[in-house]
Amino acid sequence: MLRKIECYIQPCKLDEVKDGLIDAGIEGMSVTEVTGFGKQRGFINGEVPNKKVKLLPKIKLEIVVGEDEVEKFTTAIIKLSTTGKIGAGKIFVLPVEDAVRIRTSESGISAIT
Repeated sequence: MLRKIECYIQPCKLDEVKDGLIDAGIEGMSVTEVTGFGKQRGFINGEVPNKKVKLLPKIKLEIVVGEDEVEKFTTAIIKLSTTGKIGAGKIFVLPVEDAVRIRTSESGISAIT
């Protein structure tokens, strides 16, 4: 079965995470600049939260891997993206029903390797 690793990290960690995932053997990834907020509603470093929400910049990485590689890549992301502070990010792992390489019509794991 395929799995999608979708994670949100600090923009300053992108190059480190990208390079580390490449070193770990990742075959491909998508990167998107996004904004959002979490539990603290976008307030950081002692700011007093109120009813308003502050949207903070984040990087969204999307990676599709085989089920047996999920732990390797999530462990690498955690190691490489940690800041020790609130807002360091989140990782979500989702099932992927199938993948198809358009050029060759290959499907399943062979479509992503």
